[in-house]
Amino acid sequence: MQKLVLRGTKPYSYHMEQEKKYVLVITGPTSVGKSDVAVRLAKEFNGEIISADSRQVYAGLDIGTGKITTEEMQGIPHFGLDLVDPQTVYSMADFQTYAFKKIQEIHSRGKVPILCGGTGFFIQSIVDNLLLPDVEPNETLREELKMKSADELFQILKEINPKKASEIDSQNPHRLIRAIEITKALGTVPDKKKRDTPYLFIQIGLKLPKEELHTKIKTRLLHRIKEGMTEEVSNLHKEGLSWKRLEELGLEYRYTALYLQNKMSKQEMLKAIETKSFQYAKRQITWFKKDARIIWFNPSDYEKIVSFIKKEKKRDL
Repeated sequence: MQKLVLRGTKPYSYHMEQEKKYVLVITGPTSVGKSDVAVRLAKEFNGEIISADSRQVYAGLDIGTGKITTEEMQGIPHFGLDLVDPQTVYSMADFQTYAFKKIQEIHSRGKVPILCGGTGFFIQSIVDNLLLPDVEPNETLREELKMKSADELFQILKEINPKKASEIDSQNPHRLIRAIEITKALGTVPDKKKRDTPYLFIQIGLKLPKEELHTKIKTRLLHRIKEGMTEEVSNLHKEGLSWKRLEELGLEYRYTALYLQNKMSKQEMLKAIETKSFQYAKRQITWFKKDARIIWFNPSDYEKIVSFIKKEKKRDL
């Protein structure tokens, strides 16, 4: 058994007695309208935006992930998009290193960093400055596990680490493989250890009534189809991305890939994406509700959000 070693980005040298700089966090479930609010707040508070979305880091995954367009950015700098090829596995540790670097750079320009996205692990790694387990990749084990389905991987993890299995996304092969890899190396997946941070985080959660969110998810899906989501997935495959990898990328990519392989009809594809997206939104809400530091608003209550941020900034001075 390997010795437990922890890693985690110590973002920069700092003295805790120095005045802390603040970071805005805009989070919430899929399709709720995070990007629009983040852009408005960036204009209001002289900010720049860092995406905290585990799939928007991939170049070419544009329509399916709802990646913000240049026009929608309205001149506000955005980071965390198109960082790696979709063949690459991008981890929470990779994001943590990248995001802390960008936060420092944005502050150095006299701007306000705005972390915007719905990937809870990514956001927590920054807000809590998490110390992460340092286990080198086991390529032999990975090759063996790559041949297994998500369900098979989940069963393996459930047998060797029931606690971690109860917390993980059971349909994410890469996270499952990493959890199995760490468990086999260390005997467990260590609890996430929080550390002091040089930043003050003002966390805003966006929420909508259930039926309204469901309608937005459905409307957004139909818009993506019109924008060419099916063609995007087909082109990614033609450019060398395997069907297996497309299915691993989840939701829109998984079911569109199955449709393109004639494993389901178009209507079955649409229904599956809609249903699974809503289920994903519910999981996101459950995750974020555990953090009492997140203050929730309807996206339409923009002035209330601005007032709250101004009040929090004054309180922390």
